[in-house]
Amino acid sequence: MPLHVVILAAGQGKRMHSALPKVLHRIAGRPLLAHVLDAARSLKPERIFVVYGHGGAAVKAAFEGAPVEWVEQARRLGTGHALLQALPRIPRAATVLVLNGDVPLVRSASLRRLVRSAHKGLTIMTSDLSDPGGYGRVVRDAGGRILRVVEQKDAKPKELELREWYAGFLAANCSRLAGWLAKVANRNAQKEYYLTDVIRIAAAGGAPVSAVKATDPREVAGVNSCEELAILERAYQNAEAKKLLDAGVSLADLWRVDVRGELACGKDVAIDVNCVFEGRVKLGDRVRIGPNCVLRNVTIAAGTEVQAFSLLEDAEVGAGCRIGPYARLRPGAKLDQGVHIGNFVEVKASRIGPGSKANHLAYIGDAEVGAGVNIGAGTITCNYDGAAKHRTVIEDDCFIGSNATLVAPVRIAKGSYIGAGSTIGKDTPPGQLTVARAKQVSLPRWTRPRKKSGGSK
Repeated sequence: MPLHVVILAAGQGKRMHSALPKVLHRIAGRPLLAHVLDAARSLKPERIFVVYGHGGAAVKAAFEGAPVEWVEQARRLGTGHALLQALPRIPRAATVLVLNGDVPLVRSASLRRLVRSAHKGLTIMTSDLSDPGGYGRVVRDAGGRILRVVEQKDAKPKELELREWYAGFLAANCSRLAGWLAKVANRNAQKEYYLTDVIRIAAAGGAPVSAVKATDPREVAGVNSCEELAILERAYQNAEAKKLLDAGVSLADLWRVDVRGELACGKDVAIDVNCVFEGRVKLGDRVRIGPNCVLRNVTIAAGTEVQAFSLLEDAEVGAGCRIGPYARLRPGAKLDQGVHIGNFVEVKASRIGPGSKANHLAYIGDAEVGAGVNIGAGTITCNYDGAAKHRTVIEDDCFIGSNATLVAPVRIAKGSYIGAGSTIGKDTPPGQLTVARAKQVSLPRWTRPRKKSGGSK
């Protein structure tokens, strides 16, 4: 049977106390809904429908171009009503899988089990919790047959003692699901059309109702508050940390690393505490990342060390480099083998040749730096004139003295020496010392200014 997925994402999330639609809050740097969409797409369904409501314009804008069909729930009358908005678009012979847009950690394998069981009738996803407060409880008869799901606000004291809870996912044939939904009423504490009533109606009509139980409750836990969001963030990151450990990566603390994208590591990689990896990051063999670093869309070759408190984004780093501490590589930075970028050095849209060094307090922007270049402390490339960017070229084997100002466009020829404190605005000849600074003058009759007696301080 063809599979169609419906994701319910219309809720406001009042307990988040936020103007942001609930499904746009983030886990691992991505919206909750993005994680659910990934799980849905892994099943290769014919179509995916997203039912939106509160903050719908923002939700649609966040997923512009995504291969989904949007269905508006103009009036939020409950989860059953939300599903009814999508069903008319689905062929009656299809299998329908219903997911919630605020359950980010669900696994593809669990959803496949749910779909495979749907041919028997109606299948729901459940789990067990020692304290399932806030969730609908699964009510079974003495023989274990599922009878219904009762929402917390409508549950009797005995039902509140049940530990099996409904995780909000179900699968069934579209035609049968539509028939059950047509019988759902809003006679409940919230005056809403509950999707959970479908379970009672199906069971009462003799349809087999089965459950696929998630062994890890976090896999099917929804986000209804900032606390729950933080808990699931740690659960996600801890799972990512364990994957890294299984792959041979050395982590100083598996609870203090954040992967907000894709992190690929070679052999003998070591990562210290409080590091954040965003986008696509690739670390070669024997790379070491010091504490409190942020890497975003970065490739680092073998044997390089990134020291503490460094920020690298959209950059390429060669083998055997040393970065930091307190270094910043901005977009377009490309370092060849053996480069040293030290503390409080910033590199932007520049290529640094093999073995070159800028060990402290420098800015290198829109530059081409050759091999074996030494850039002294306080050196800057003046690349922006207020309207346009200009490039600085420093050829091989140059020595740039401290506090030099290189005014682009300018070329420092091979083997040039630039005297400390120079402002260079013209191309230099190769192999020569160039000094451009004011003549030093001492005034023998000068006297130190003194405050007037009794004057204000």
